[in-house]
Amino acid sequence: MRRNADAVEEGVSIALAAVRLQVKNRILVDTIVDGDDFAREVFGGDAREALLALAREQDEAAATMSKARAKAWGKHSDPHGTHDYRDRDVRNLRRRAKQYAGVAKKLRVIAEDDEQITKIVEDARDAAWHDVENNIDNRLRIEAMRPDDDPDYEKMREARMQALMSVDLQKLSSEAKARAKKKHSS
Repeated sequence: MRRNADAVEEGVSIALAAVRLQVKNRILVDTIVDGDDFAREVFGGDAREALLALAREQDEAAATMSKARAKAWGKHSDPHGTHDYRDRDVRNLRRRAKQYAGVAKKLRVIAEDDEQITKIVEDARDAAWHDVENNIDNRLRIEAMRPDDDPDYEKMREARMQALMSVDLQKLSSEAKARAKKKHSS
């Protein structure tokens, strides 16, 4: 019985990580890309929806295992593939169905618990902030870097010079021509 409980807890942990990631991404898009305010209740609703969607997936997986178990019952020949179950697989299929159902049940309980939803949203918000913080830190480190601080400076210099000539100088030339043309046509 302990193996089932451990498998259910592991499944719930994986599902919660997926939900946090989904909410984190939504926070980043809504607040940074779209410029919306951080609305804990909106993201709480997203967390609930994600939990319930994963619970439905787990229910479907449990039903699939139950159907496979029913088909495998009484078959004693050699299987013809990975999912061609036999009577000897019935016990394992039953256990897997129970585990999927157990994960679904726990996800629904979590979806109804306001404190756990708040924790998911707060953890997702912290993760989103950490991503933003890392991006800013990396960008400042790269943009503020002096040539003598960059160990790859010499190796990448040629590529940067090529990019300068083929992209930046071409763009600058085009812009100068457009300004000159606009100035003469005025």
